[in-house]
This record gives sequence, structure tokens and C-alpha cells, in this order.
Amino acid sequence: MNKTILGMALACSLSMNAQTQKGEIRYPETKKGNQTDDYFGTKVQDPYRWLEDDRSAETAEWVKAENEVTFAYLKQIPFREEIKNRMQQLWNYERISAPFKEGNYTYYYKNDGLQNQSVLYRRDVTGAEEVFLDPNTFSKDGTTSLSGVSFTKKGDLAAYSISEGGSDWRKVFVIDTETKKLVGETLVDVKFSGISWKDSDGFYYSSYEKPTGSELSAKTDQHKLYYHKLGTPQKDDKVIFGDKQKRRYVGANVTEDQKYLVISAANSTSGNELYIKDLTKANSPIVTIIDNFDTDTHILDNEGTRLIIATNYNAPNNRIVTADASNPVPSKWKDLIPETKNVLSPSTGSGYIFAEYMKDAVSDVEQYDYNGKLVRNVELPGIGSAGGFGGKKDEKTLYYSFTNYITPGTIYSYNPATGESKVYQKPKVDFNSDDYVSKQVFYTSKDGTKIPMIITHRKDLKLNGHNPTILYGYGGFNISLTPSFSITNAVWMENGGIYAVANLRGGGEYGKEWHDAGTKTHKQNVFDDFIAAAEYLIANNYTSSDYLAISGGSNGGLLVGATMTQRPDLMKVALPAVGVLDMLRYHTFTAGAGWAYDYGTAEDSAEMFEYLKGYSPVHNVKEGVQYPATLVTTGDHDDRVVPAHSFKFAAQLQAKQKGPNPVLIRIGVNAGHGAGKSITQMIEEYSDIQAFALYNMGAEPKRK
Repeated sequence: MNKTILGMALACSLSMNAQTQKGEIRYPETKKGNQTDDYFGTKVQDPYRWLEDDRSAETAEWVKAENEVTFAYLKQIPFREEIKNRMQQLWNYERISAPFKEGNYTYYYKNDGLQNQSVLYRRDVTGAEEVFLDPNTFSKDGTTSLSGVSFTKKGDLAAYSISEGGSDWRKVFVIDTETKKLVGETLVDVKFSGISWKDSDGFYYSSYEKPTGSELSAKTDQHKLYYHKLGTPQKDDKVIFGDKQKRRYVGANVTEDQKYLVISAANSTSGNELYIKDLTKANSPIVTIIDNFDTDTHILDNEGTRLIIATNYNAPNNRIVTADASNPVPSKWKDLIPETKNVLSPSTGSGYIFAEYMKDAVSDVEQYDYNGKLVRNVELPGIGSAGGFGGKKDEKTLYYSFTNYITPGTIYSYNPATGESKVYQKPKVDFNSDDYVSKQVFYTSKDGTKIPMIITHRKDLKLNGHNPTILYGYGGFNISLTPSFSITNAVWMENGGIYAVANLRGGGEYGKEWHDAGTKTHKQNVFDDFIAAAEYLIANNYTSSDYLAISGGSNGGLLVGATMTQRPDLMKVALPAVGVLDMLRYHTFTAGAGWAYDYGTAEDSAEMFEYLKGYSPVHNVKEGVQYPATLVTTGDHDDRVVPAHSFKFAAQLQAKQKGPNPVLIRIGVNAGHGAGKSITQMIEEYSDIQAFALYNMGAEPKRK
């Protein structure tokens, strides 16, 4: 950090209040530094580098001043409270998760309606219910969440992790499940980790060395797998993997029969090495299954030494193979369920394999036995997304969820012996699905590629080009956007809005090739796909540029930032959330270097630097351009995509914006990348987003 920037005091205008009329906002003055970087002989200015220091008083004052301006603007929107009140009403319904058995108890999560965090309950054999863990007691404001629970095979002990303020850093507690009393010391500084027990003696977990500097933004790139023996101090925990082999992501799990430790290691979010260790033999070696990062491979289950493996090795849409643990290398694999034209996402339960296939972003599920014989096609309740079917081998009943954009998530019990499904828990949401329609269309992108999009709205909507519309996308990291119900989207549609989701390249909807078509020097395909989606909606009179908002979070925040800087004329409102917006420096923060498979880095080559600079939102805001009304959202505890991305982008937009469209940044306090966010925080944030969008479209809620 440049010392002259560190010492720079912000101008007194930081304390200025926003003017309450449209077009008269007085933004805080954001000082510019003189930081310049050299990339392959090209000088790039970075005037807002000082905003990367999340521990400085100057940054804290800037955040405070920006929030004052933003909330003053939002407060004067006449229907803001109306939207918030309706969102509270709609969110206030009981939600119960699928149950799972551990030891002598059946556990499940429940939320009475507006509880900030869902509570973990349990029932004994008599059916008596009690609270097991209540995250709402972890903090006064509901911002400390329960991020994971793992039980021993006998169910006598449970290890649970918590996240404070939305951070990815975790603390891990162990309790006796009968007495609920703490056992041993609390583990700290755990990150990107599961918890997997070996008997009741101890468990495996993963973490990084605590970084020097800020724990919320400093680079973390050597992940290690540890074994914690119960009753011993954390400082004595043994490193199992990652000490000699430097890897950015290391995870592990113990097989259900406690026979094997399975280790996955990766340097990016795509591709992993795979190892196995026999836990029945003292000092057994770690055996290599996959020794490179070219494929995504994991072990689904085992029957003795027979391993059942899911992989995209020589199968871009995934397949399931078997191997013997004595020699599990790919050359010895045998197909169990071959690759098909649809992407496979399998799970196991009750001694069966459930092959969930994605057909144009919706679910189709087939049930197989462990010999690869098709038992049946699972009859789903409709067209949408199904998930679940996982469970232990001895379970007689499994559970799955089903949802789409107009159907609240319903949990079904499933009898794997007969194939019968029954409603287990149907939420009572004050939303009439029969009044809405959800339709899939296919449109053509710039290079001729056909892209699917699902458009959802009220049935009585008129295609007159004047409908407030949110176009949502992601397009990255092999992540698929499948139909699911959302209270926030329901409120938007109740108020006369259209909600459209485009399944862009870069995602996983059509397998590895679809993903790769939106990575590195093909990333522009993703933005072109999104732009073409907007053009389709406009051409077909769903909406017009005056009534269109584009929305996305994380990698989707990058999507919004790139699209609005390339085509500022196309939309009226832009809503980039927790976005990756500085493409030249993203890899220097926390675990960002692991995203290089999708993005490449500015240090790779002159060509990659030029490509990234060509679309990096922070570096493509131009003086004198009228950008859409923009509400940037982020959290002060986001250590996944650090808020400096959003800070710098907002500062650039505020400095260069032409015309009356507001450019605001809403910075959540004690909020991270999204996981664990309290119900209160979500209601307030999404209400503000929708109020901002409608207000700047010159529209208002039209609920019937």
C-alpha cells in the first residue's frame, strides 16, 4: 500500500447528506491516490487502491459516508416500506427440513417464520421434540450462523461450526449429544472445511495458516488437512495432507463404513486430485487415484474395497465407474453408468444410486442399483428442480425436495423399494402459484449459440414493453441455475414484475464444454449471452430498456458490471451484488487465486492481461457516459469476494457518471458473501433493491 495513500485524509464532504430528490445526490468525495502498476510494459492507474485496506480508519469513514447517502436516498422512496412489509408477510411461514437420523435421535431444521436463523431440533424414539442447537442464541443480532454439523457414526458426539458476521472463517465446537455439554477445546481459524469423524476419537478438518495482515482480505493459498484427536489441544493437530504438497483447496471425508479416508486436492475451482487412505491399517500410505487437475472426480460410496466413483474423465457430462481400492487408477476403471447427452449429478442412499440428469436446466432422476441396473425412473411432481435422495445405506425412507420458480420448495418422502413419493412437508406460503406462468424459451446469442432462458410472471401480464423486469444470470464456475422458488422473486412478480433467468455459457447446464466456453479468453461469450437475453426480452415486448434491471451476485456481479459498462444503453437499472469487479487484482485477495481456471490472471501473459483489462468493470468505467441507475451491494465481512471490488467500482462510477441516474453502494454491516445472512438482513436488503429498481423505472408496486 502506498504510504501517501495511507496518510490521505478524506475530504469533509464525506459527511454530506444525500439530497432527497432524484438527480440531486451529492456523493461523498472519494480521494484519488497515485498508485500505478506495470503489466508487461503497460501502465495502469489504480487511484482507489487505498480502499482495499479494510482495517484503515479512512476506509471505515468512507463506508459510513456512502451508507449515509445510500440510506437517505432509499428512505425517501414512497413505497419502500410497503415492499418490506409484504416481504415480511410472505416470509413468515414455517419451514422444516428433511429429517436425518443420528444415533438414537431424528434431527431436522425448523424456522417458525421470521427467525433470523433456522433452529436444529431433534426427536427421540417417543416422538418428544426438543431444541438441539439454536443459532439465534449465538449473537444478539442474529448474524452468527450455524454453518455445519457432523455427527459420529454412533451419534454420541457432534461437531458444529459457526460463522460470525458472514465470514468464511469458522469456529468448531464439540458437544456430547446426550448432555449437550462441550467436549474439549474450541477449534479456531478453520476455513473452507467439512468435518468428518473417525469413530468417536477425533475428526478431519481443513484450514489455512492465519494470514498476516487482514484476515478478511489477505491472501490464503495453502490449504491443509488436519486430524484433531479429541481431548488434545488444536496446536497438536497432525497435518495429514498439504504440508509438502501446496494446494489451495483440500477436503476429506471418511466413508460410511469408516474404512477409508478420501482426500480431494485442487488449485482452482475446477479439477482435482484424488487420494485414498486405508484407515483399518496402521500407518497405511496415501494412495493416488488421480494425480492431476484435468478432471473433476469424487468417490460416491464403497462396498468393501469396491469404489464407486463419479467423474468427468473422458466424459464431459459425467459418468459413474467402479475400481478396486488396491489399484484404483483410471486405466482400471469400469463403467457402471455411462455418460449420456445430459449432465449427471449423482447421489446415494438406501444402497441405491440416484442419477439426477439435467435436461435444459430441469431435473430428471433415475434410480440404479450398485450393479448399474436401472431400477426405475423416479416420477417427479412436475417440471423443475429435484434434489436430495441422499442417505445412509440402512435407511428405509429417503427424502427429496422439489421446486420451480412458482412452486415453493416441497419435501417429499421416497420409498426406494417401491418408488412411491409422498408429500412430507409442504410450506404454507401466501402465494397463489396458479396465478403465474413460467415458460422456457431459447434465444440466439451473438455467435449463433442457442441459450435457454426461463421467464416467469403473472398470467394476466400484457406484453406491452412496459413491464418491470429483472434479468438474472451467473455464467461461471460450472454452476447451473436451476428453477427454484424465492420469496423475494415472488414479491417482485406480485408487484407486476417479470423475473427472467438465462442459462449462460460458463455454467454447468450442458457439461464441461459449456463451462469451458465461458472461461478465460472465452469469457466475453458469457456477456454476449446475457446481452442477447436482454435483447430477446425487449424484442418480444416483455419489457424495454426503460423497464429492465440486470442482476447477479459474485461471478454474477462481474456479469452485471461487465454488461453495464459494455452496453449502458441496454438497461435502466444495474444491480451488481458482491461482485468480482477488479479483474487485474482479484487473485491477490483471500482465496481468489483459485478462480484462475475461469478467469486467468493478469500475471499469466500479456495477452491474458489485455483480455482481462478489456472487460474488467473497474477499468472500463468511462468519463461522460450515462450508466444505468446502479445499486452496488456488498458486505463488510465478505472474505470470499472482498468488498474492495465493490468499493472501487462504485467510486469509479460516482466520479464519472453523466446524467441523473443514481450510483449508490449499500454496504451490509456484519454481512459476508451471503451464507448465514439473517432473515432480517435479507428482508431489508432485497426490499431496498426492489424499491430502488422500481423507483428508477418510474414504476411502483402493482399488487392485486
